[in-house]
Amino acid sequence: MTQIQDEIEAFKAMQGRLEAESMGQWVVIRGGKLISVYGSFEQAAADAVRQFGTGPYLIRQVGANSLTLPASVMYRPDATS
Repeated sequence: MTQIQDEIEAFKAMQGRLEAESMGQWVVIRGGKLISVYGSFEQAAADAVRQFGTGPYLIRQVGANSLTLPASVMYRPDATS
């Protein structure tokens, strides 16, 4: 199993608790562990990049449908904000 698939499985295992406590929030999961909960994708992505570089890690919105992006998609924070 790929490392990102492991992160997805970890998310699924904690999904019920996350939906009860953090619905609509964004989470970062790495190494099968919840790193933190964030109010926006931008906050989650910026912190994940700061802590772990290019990854792999999972960023997912709690309660949202899954969305698969191609590996070539990379988060690049807006330098003007």
